[in-house]
Amino acid sequence: MIYFLEVSEEFYSTERKRNIYAPWRMEYITGLYEGRYEGCFLCGYRDDPNSDEQNLVLWRGQRSFAVLNRFPYTGGHSLVAPYDHKGSLADLDEETMLEIMKMTRDVKRLLSHSIHAEGFNVGINVGRCAGAGLPGHLHVHVVPRWGGDTNFMAVLGEVHMVPQGLQDLYTQLLSDSAKLGLPKLSR
Repeated sequence: MIYFLEVSEEFYSTERKRNIYAPWRMEYITGLYEGRYEGCFLCGYRDDPNSDEQNLVLWRGQRSFAVLNRFPYTGGHSLVAPYDHKGSLADLDEETMLEIMKMTRDVKRLLSHSIHAEGFNVGINVGRCAGAGLPGHLHVHVVPRWGGDTNFMAVLGEVHMVPQGLQDLYTQLLSDSAKLGLPKLSR
């Protein structure tokens, strides 16, 4: 016997979304508005190497850097960005593009090793209408994925679960990065 559940349009309405209590996230939210970095947070991170641990900057190259995303889609969600505040791929020189891709490769390798990611979404949102939250400073998203990570929370609850704190993950990634000899940016 097969049963069909009839679902009304109201079931999918935005008013139906539920919240999960996560008070630890407030630290991230208030940090954005404390005025530490006026304008672009990536430029702020670029200009403040003494705060790399606080800013979760993993690596610095000659032309780009890698940082953990403070608002991750999944645990380990990282960003690779050029030092230059450029919003378009066409604005980047060849050396910068190459370093960004090498660093993206190395972030992927590190996340595979450290948190056993089984797959990745790697992408660039160019322009606000394409989803870029920071359209003026191009950056590559490296989003780790696992078989079965689309569980009931994301499908039914329209929320994402991140199982590890950013500071713990940051410390683990720095340690594993040194063990793996990453990043490999030499020419």
